Amino acid sequence: MRALPAVLLLVAVTACGLRPASSFVPPVEPGSIRPVPGLEGTPIRVTSKEFTEQLVLGKIAVLALTAAGADVADQTNVQGSVNARASLTRGDADLMWEYTGTGWITYLGQAKPIPDATAQYEAVRDLDLRENGIVWLPPAPLNNSYSIGATRATAERYGLTKISDVMKIPTAERTFCVDHEAFGRDDGFLGMLRGYGWTYGGDIPRANVRRVAVGILYNSIASGQCALGLVSTTDGRIKALDLVLLEDDRHFFPQYNAAVTMRRPSPTRIRRSPGSSRPSARS
Repeated sequence: MRALPAVLLLVAVTACGLRPASSFVPPVEPGSIRPVPGLEGTPIRVTSKEFTEQLVLGKIAVLALTAAGADVADQTNVQGSVNARASLTRGDADLMWEYTGTGWITYLGQAKPIPDATAQYEAVRDLDLRENGIVWLPPAPLNNSYSIGATRATAERYGLTKISDVMKIPTAERTFCVDHEAFGRDDGFLGMLRGYGWTYGGDIPRANVRRVAVGILYNSIASGQCALGLVSTTDGRIKALDLVLLEDDRHFFPQYNAAVTMRRPSPTRIRRSPGSSRPSARS
């Protein structure tokens, strides 16, 4: 498959903002991925969330399925986890990459994460299939979890190595940058405060929390606009901006292994046009 150069180009294009990520669908031909018998012409709608890792994963799915012979509709770049998930559960999309922790806490309403990655995957796989008819394929090794990030200078100044050390920072300087979606999630900022026994409005003054778009979150921390920030552990800007990740010493954040999720059963969600041997997508 000739997808790798295309994916690299995707990163460059989205970073430069030359055109919307959702409109970038490069041509692809069979290579290491060969056409799959029975898949040719089958309509598959792929969706994703709007942040970089999700866009890359979504585009890889689009390219791989296209090379395998499917008739793929690129519906990536949906704003917010809830909206992307809803497009799958209500039948507007057929496939998306999702994270085990997000599925367990945000979608399935479970209060306590499961520390073991395999056990967490199996639990969300079984419950989501039973309750919503969503199939989870085996997960990838990557774990896109949350943590608290700080500049190296801030970490050294206050002796920060773990999240509990946040209380070493004087209250007036205990400032946070948090993206809009992660702020209120049970597995996000407010949930973390509860998990660590801190109060919002007391230990963390409300005026000390700045909600920002995820696109400017990391630069906001690096530039000193906030002393701390709730960040994704796999984001490349952590290394690029020399940010320090604090250890989740109370093991609050779940495992977030990425896996492909699909609605079940896919064959019954495909119908054929009258007089045609090719399947057509549902409207």
